[in-house]
Amino acid sequence: MAAISASQVKELRERTGLGMMECKKALTEADGDIEVAIENLRKSSGLKAAKKAGRTAAEGAVVTRVADDGSYGVMVEINSETDFVARDDNFIDFANKIADAFFAAKNEDVAAVMAGDLESAREQLVQKIGENIGVRRAVVVNAVEGGLVGEYVHGGRIGVLTVLKGGTSEAAKDVAMHVAAINPAVAHPEEMPQEQLDKEKAIILAQPDMAGKPEQIAEKMVQGRLKKYLAENSLTEQPFVKDPNQSVAEFVKAAGGEVVSFTRFEVGEGIEKEEVDFAKEVMEQAGRR
Repeated sequence: MAAISASQVKELRERTGLGMMECKKALTEADGDIEVAIENLRKSSGLKAAKKAGRTAAEGAVVTRVADDGSYGVMVEINSETDFVARDDNFIDFANKIADAFFAAKNEDVAAVMAGDLESAREQLVQKIGENIGVRRAVVVNAVEGGLVGEYVHGGRIGVLTVLKGGTSEAAKDVAMHVAAINPAVAHPEEMPQEQLDKEKAIILAQPDMAGKPEQIAEKMVQGRLKKYLAENSLTEQPFVKDPNQSVAEFVKAAGGEVVSFTRFEVGEGIEKEEVDFAKEVMEQAGRR
């Protein structure tokens, strides 16, 4: 029997998307021949998951967990290919199991937390459901001294963890709800990246009413509009979604606290979804027959 090298296992994993142990077993049974191993896997249910592995998983769920004392919270994004699967009880149970594991580990390293039983559970779910499923990202958020972490999840697709110094868990949740709805760029105006401010300034200067303005007047107009831009995009300066007559900072202050930070996940953000031409796909499949 030929010895199975790590590089062979790696190649088979890359070509099939299957787990390490399954690939090693397939190679052992094929006496180290990768092509034979692939052929054997095609005959089994194992490659059903691999056929899906290359597809874009941009749907799914965001799940949060926060300690009873508000000392820390975790948030995890688990992806599927379709929204239909994201609403499946098996997927939901898996997502909750994953969130519990990250919460218990207090660790945001996806590879480390998923190693072992959880990865096996993921592979089994892929085969059962027939879609690519993956744990995309996780974050651990710690409270500041004298503060707490709040959470809010909207429709299973948008999750937010907020950190307040002082305040109450109810206020922290309300701020998280605001962040989910309004999606501010930063928590405080001074946190806006200079690169973004420079970009906004260039946009303002290019607007028609800026043409021909004396430099001093133009600069005053730019600063005024930048101030408005910062107010519109900074959490603390925004009108509170549940009471627009006060800012978020004023709402939190009335609850005995102040805003420290927030973290917001939205399912699939930043993922380029694959556009499928079904007519072309059908024609190609017909041509192969």
